[in-house]
Amino acid sequence: MISLFNASAITLLSTLLVWYTSFNVGRARHKYKIQAPAVTGNKVFERIYRVQMNTLEGFVIFIPSLWLYAIYMSDKGAGIAGLLWIVGRIWYAESYEKDAKKRGPGFLISMLTTMGLWLGAIYGMVLCY
Repeated sequence: MISLFNASAITLLSTLLVWYTSFNVGRARHKYKIQAPAVTGNKVFERIYRVQMNTLEGFVIFIPSLWLYAIYMSDKGAGIAGLLWIVGRIWYAESYEKDAKKRGPGFLISMLTTMGLWLGAIYGMVLCY
């Protein structure tokens, strides 16, 4: 049986990150008194909310790319890239919450990682075809 431990572990860790961003929005709603369904009213809350939404948007592309890369190229490579994605998203989240103008490096790391996984998955699929 082929081991996909690394991709599995990254999936669980990245899901935990998505949960954390959701929890953080709920906490910020309480702290800044933003009643659902409102998503505006306090600049810090709005940035925390955008972190959650942007992380979800990136997650939807990241997870299939991670798994296809793990299957067609390398589980270990997927694990390393997945850790980079998580680090990039954490950097992005922390930077964006403090100052929206400083979110770029974390975003770039996670975007380039996803792109690398996606392109690698295509390459691996073509090789197997």
